Amino acid sequence: MAADLDLEKAREFFSGDLYATKATGIIIEEIDEHYAKCSFVINENHRNAYGGVMGGSIFTLADFTFAVSSNFNQPLTVSTTSQISFLGMAKGKKLIAESSLIKDGKTTCLYAINITDELGTKIAYVTINGMKLQK
Repeated sequence: MAADLDLEKAREFFSGDLYATKATGIIIEEIDEHYAKCSFVINENHRNAYGGVMGGSIFTLADFTFAVSSNFNQPLTVSTTSQISFLGMAKGKKLIAESSLIKDGKTTCLYAINITDELGTKIAYVTINGMKLQK
């Protein structure tokens, strides 16, 4: 029950990220401490001229999933550096990102984001360093 309330709370808060939630169509599927699972259904707006999913769409999914996992019930955190490795082309109809904490320091953090399609195809691996902003 608490997990459902947290999920609804996270969805409500992050609905303010209009590019990710409205333009890209990303939804938050799961939330936990330092963890998030987000996804979007691939449509024509996500595709490049060759018909594959545009790298920017994939990175937006990773960046948003990092934001959810590093900011929900946590100090305000912004990314400082990101690295993405594209591993393969989507074969399915949906991209799924899972973000998990690797290292949590006093002022910085490191997260890993794995992106797959619903068929299990490995699409991208992303690492993002974050800086915690003190109020």
